[in-house]
Amino acid sequence: MFMEIEFESEEPIYLQIYNQIIKGISRGELEDGEELPSVRQLSSDIGVDKNTVNKAYGLLKQMGIITTHRRKGAVIAGKERRILTDYIKKKIKNEMDVLIATGLCFQVSKEEVMSMVKSLIDKY
Repeated sequence: MFMEIEFESEEPIYLQIYNQIIKGISRGELEDGEELPSVRQLSSDIGVDKNTVNKAYGLLKQMGIITTHRRKGAVIAGKERRILTDYIKKKIKNEMDVLIATGLCFQVSKEEVMSMVKSLIDKY
C-alpha cells in the first residue's frame, strides 16, 4: 500500500493515514477483506512512530472501517460490516458543517460550495 505523508502539514499524521485509507477504499484501491500492513511494517515504511499508526488503525476500527484478527492483523471490513449509523451520519454532518462554514467565512458562494461537493462526489 502506497502512502504519502506530508510531515510539514498541520494535519496530524494519524489523520493523514486514516484519510488515505478511507479514500483508498472509496476509489476501489483497497478492497473488502484486504489486509493492511502491520502497525510495525507501516510505521517503518513511512517513518513514523508505531503509536501514530496504532491511533489511525484504532480510529478506523472504531468507525467500523477495519477489523482486526490475531493472525491477519488489520483487514478492510466488508460492506456488510460498514453500517451507516446515527453516529456516522452525525460525524459526517458535523465535518461538512465546519467545512461549509469555513468556505462561507472566505466568501465562497453557495454555488461554488455545491460545485465543489458535486465534483468531489463524482471523483469517487
